[in-house]
Amino acid sequence: MKRIELLKLLIFLLFFIFIAFTLNSCSSAYYGAMEKIGIHKRDILVDRVEDARDAQAEAQEQFKSALEQFSSVVQIEETDLKMAYEKLNFEYEQSEEAAQNVSDRIDKVESVAEALFKEWESELELYKSAELRNASSRQLRETRERYSKMLHSMQQAENSMTPVLRTFRDNVLFLKHNLNAQAIGSLRMEFKNLKGEIDRLIIKMNTAIETSNSFISNLEK
Repeated sequence: MKRIELLKLLIFLLFFIFIAFTLNSCSSAYYGAMEKIGIHKRDILVDRVEDARDAQAEAQEQFKSALEQFSSVVQIEETDLKMAYEKLNFEYEQSEEAAQNVSDRIDKVESVAEALFKEWESELELYKSAELRNASSRQLRETRERYSKMLHSMQQAENSMTPVLRTFRDNVLFLKHNLNAQAIGSLRMEFKNLKGEIDRLIIKMNTAIETSNSFISNLEK
């Protein structure tokens, strides 16, 4: 009996070791496969930065839509409260999904950028010409600096979504638990705060989008 239990434990451990190894190596295998068909890490980075930029633009539009819906609910005197809740809850869920998509896209940018810079740095040792090595090293440093600036801008916009979602969720929950005229009155008081948070978020997203476009332009030169 003990042998069977030990065997089960061993199989269990080997399974998790295999999963961990697979997750760590799948990115390398993917990049290697893409290089074989002529698509290098630099190309993948450009594509993923574009995806992250587009995800931010889509999130921007979603948060604007959510704010418009919120505004329409609090401004109408004879609001169908149940319908108002359903509309706001839908916008909240859509906003949460858009925010998650932005985070996922940024993670993918970081993953390929890390692999690209690691490869670039290791290949500096392969140069025989000191002049060409120094030029490539300088280009790597400048690219890293532009990337860091872009990533910081993306992460600022990403972090700004959290307080907006929290405020939005609080208001949706309050309306759900208090389907009465008093709830709408409370939402009116919160609208200004939510609008201010979304306005600041949109400004940061615009900055991130502009920085992303600049980074892509420089990388493609």
